[in-house]
Amino acid sequence: MPFGASPYDLMPSLFPVFFFLIFALVIGTILFSLVKGIRTWNYNNSQPILTVPAKVVARRADVSSSMNDVAGSNGMQHQYHTHTTHFLTFEVESGDRMEFQVNDNDFGMIVEGDVGKVTFQGTRYLGFARENKTGF
Repeated sequence: MPFGASPYDLMPSLFPVFFFLIFALVIGTILFSLVKGIRTWNYNNSQPILTVPAKVVARRADVSSSMNDVAGSNGMQHQYHTHTTHFLTFEVESGDRMEFQVNDNDFGMIVEGDVGKVTFQGTRYLGFARENKTGF
């Protein structure tokens, strides 16, 4: 840096470089996620549909939330959003466990200890048929 020059003199020449790097990082992340999703979808489609006896051994919910500031009639207002992803873990006869993401309805209707047959294709959950229990 020549005598008398300040670091601020470099900003006009470095700004385009930083802008391009951040832009490339965002686009790269989006493309990576898209390719990963397509690969998972193709993998699942290439797998056979299996129905096996299983027991529900665990349930869990992953809750994520975000806050957005929006302009309202009384100035800035906060909007809170939450999203819940539900998972069920099944244990098959061999003792292996498999966890699947399930929809809200299945999560609400299936409890730990239920025994039946789980149907899946690769990592994709397709359904669970509970065995009828007598004595109720």
